Amino acid sequence: MTIAADQLDDTPSPTDLQQFIYLANNVFELLETTKRELERDREAAKASLATASSILQSEIERHSRAKAVRPGALAGWQMARVRAFIDENLHRTIHTMDLSAIARRSTAHFSRSFKKAFGEPPHAYVVRRRLERACHLMITSSASLSEIALSVGFSDQAHLCRLFRQAFGQSPSRWRRDFERARLAVERPQALPFRAYKVEV
Repeated sequence: MTIAADQLDDTPSPTDLQQFIYLANNVFELLETTKRELERDREAAKASLATASSILQSEIERHSRAKAVRPGALAGWQMARVRAFIDENLHRTIHTMDLSAIARRSTAHFSRSFKKAFGEPPHAYVVRRRLERACHLMITSSASLSEIALSVGFSDQAHLCRLFRQAFGQSPSRWRRDFERARLAVERPQALPFRAYKVEV
């Protein structure tokens, strides 16, 4: 894929680079699993591909909307500070009042400015970031879904499951199981199970 020079920031902030690396690693791992498992386990491959596609699409759309400078939108430094604050505080409740203080905007005007800059309301953005972090933890850790839900700021596992299903079309347990099954098939391929047949003589 070719990216035009004018689509890139002149001086990407450390936060932007960190987010890009984090996203790229997640998508790369999902696509590698898809490539390896396309013939062995098509369902697991499809699940990984769907998740990678969803993450990429939401990120591309967010950046496309953010690049369209609109009057009243947050400035670049405000966006960077708000993004960093959200990512560092996903484990706890994030209030619009906190975000408006970070951006040095009045609470009354912040939500409108945020949506113009990010292309979605603050709450929708925070939920999306929580789901992306949950996906990352499901891939890279053995923590339970309940632990993951709490660590990324959801009230409980049911809350995570409901929003995950809305975003990805399947439960997080199913998504994680399919991904883990695909990974194990690559790391420790098993022989076909032995089946005894009665031979007529």
